[in-house]
Amino acid sequence: QVELVESGGGSVQAGGSIRLSCTMSPNIDISRFWAWFRQVPGEEREGVAHIDWDSRTTYADSVKDRFTVSKDNAKNTLILQMDSLKPEDTAMYYCAATSRAALGWWARLKAQWYDYWGQGAQVTVSS
Repeated sequence: QVELVESGGGSVQAGGSIRLSCTMSPNIDISRFWAWFRQVPGEEREGVAHIDWDSRTTYADSVKDRFTVSKDNAKNTLILQMDSLKPEDTAMYYCAATSRAALGWWARLKAQWYDYWGQGAQVTVSS
């Protein structure tokens, strides 16, 4: 059974930092693409950051230069370092993975292309 479990969510004031982790069960190794998404109630899930098997990354414009995605292969952990947080970053954050053999650049921040999802971690940024 494939599992992803997020940790590290919480509350912070604007300008602060939060580090999210996503621990993946070993058989997630079949996946080649991983990403972080976020969602606020009543809105669609938004792609935030993506990383592939070769550590190439893609970011949403809204988080570029503030968020950093990385993967610790030894620990099977996906990480999202979020700095200079803004109130508009408040959301439930989800990690995701897919076992697709290929994923075009245009699809890497699109939720419908991912097969495995974590349960979510709440991030709240106050002004």
